[in-house]
Amino acid sequence: MERNITLIALFAALIAGLGLIPKLTLAFGVPISAQSMGVMLCGTILGARRGALAVLLFLALVALGLPLLAGGRGGLGVFAGPTVGFLVGWPVAAFVTGLIVERWRAGALALTASVASVIGGIAVLYAFGVAGMAIMLDKTLVESALLVTIFIPGDVIKAVLAGLITATLARTRPASVLSRG
Repeated sequence: MERNITLIALFAALIAGLGLIPKLTLAFGVPISAQSMGVMLCGTILGARRGALAVLLFLALVALGLPLLAGGRGGLGVFAGPTVGFLVGWPVAAFVTGLIVERWRAGALALTASVASVIGGIAVLYAFGVAGMAIMLDKTLVESALLVTIFIPGDVIKAVLAGLITATLARTRPASVLSRG
């Protein structure tokens, strides 16, 4: 029990820490922050339930006003902006990512965790994000989807990195990858 609480808090801190990494701008001008990779890692390493709880803890701290989101944002106001769908989708994305890694045992862990990150950390997350943008910006789902498609290449890079990090951690400290425990 204490170990679970510690790991949930540690991964909430990881998400916050990844928000401090300066944005990387791709060749075609699209900025990428590392924070969503933390959500993917919550699922791939902690598993579905613990991963979602880590993200919920992080979001609770943001709601309390801590400036933990990329760019130093925090407070209840971020839950009323156009990116609210992504924030709401983060715990679900971590859960789905973790569930896939827990259940899909065939194949290399790096591939499994990467594919799980693409499905949970991109497809599921974008479903929430696009819906939230459509509502908040009064746009159609197609218009909202077109606004975020430019970020997909960066998110795919993060998904592959999450898979490689998870596999490396499993090789060096197998007991620490709870999604496979």
